[in-house]
Amino acid sequence: MRTLTYTATMADEGRTVLSILRREFACSASHISRLKRREKGILLGGARCYVTARVKAGDVLSIEIGDLPDDHIVPMAYPLNIAYEDEDLLIIDKPAGIAVHQSTRDPEELTLENAVCCHLGGGIHPHPVSRLDRGTSGLMTFAKSGYLHERLRRQMHSADYARVYLGIAVGSVAPPDGVIELPIGMAEGSTYQRAIVPQGQSAKTEYCTLATNERFTLLRLVPQTGRTHQLRLHMSAIGYPLAGDWLYGAEDRALIARPALHSYELTLTHPITGERIHLTAELPEDMRRLIELPTDWEEDR
Repeated sequence: MRTLTYTATMADEGRTVLSILRREFACSASHISRLKRREKGILLGGARCYVTARVKAGDVLSIEIGDLPDDHIVPMAYPLNIAYEDEDLLIIDKPAGIAVHQSTRDPEELTLENAVCCHLGGGIHPHPVSRLDRGTSGLMTFAKSGYLHERLRRQMHSADYARVYLGIAVGSVAPPDGVIELPIGMAEGSTYQRAIVPQGQSAKTEYCTLATNERFTLLRLVPQTGRTHQLRLHMSAIGYPLAGDWLYGAEDRALIARPALHSYELTLTHPITGERIHLTAELPEDMRRLIELPTDWEEDR
């Protein structure tokens, strides 16, 4: 079981265990509640304790951050393209065409949850930090525990967890750079499709043009919020839907068999080690050929 420890200093004299859990371990109230129910969830000097206990200099406080065994997800073998892995995080380069979550409509369908569960040895419930649509490719993070998932979710849309996407829009985007701020809510009569609605949740996307040809524009897309279908819907709303987007544009499977969207760049600060992690994932061939980029192309950042 993965554990974290903290050794109290002179400055910590008299602090409660609860204070250290909140400030030094960044535990939420719900996580603390779960730890209290574990035999070795919270230990002070190797012994179980109340969160009201007060520490002295030199005391060692430890908490379990690993998940308890969970057989809810069925392990299914599938080759993962791993961009980064340590005992807390798994970052993969997701191919287009595979869903992230299991579906109640088809519980036997292979998903990334099944594949990650298998990769990690089974008996766990993977924690996708940010979901990519089935048709979206590129970098995606899984936390190996609920504790890490919670801490990463708090970092999202900040300098500590920043994502950059590449998208190929139909037409010559004008203006070539800009910011889209349009609220997003459910489309009327649908449980899946989104729409721009005045009463929707605020949503903000920054975009800039990287390359063009006579039919398409390659865009750098930076979501400042994390609404479902945000990038696809925002580009469609300003008149430039992503190529192949059957929901918010026009489907053309002979052109590309999915919306032309790729999670290209990820920069994050590791919540536990403080390490700065920066990764990029090569643009897939089905998107590359639309914009006729050379194979050694890389965004000029």
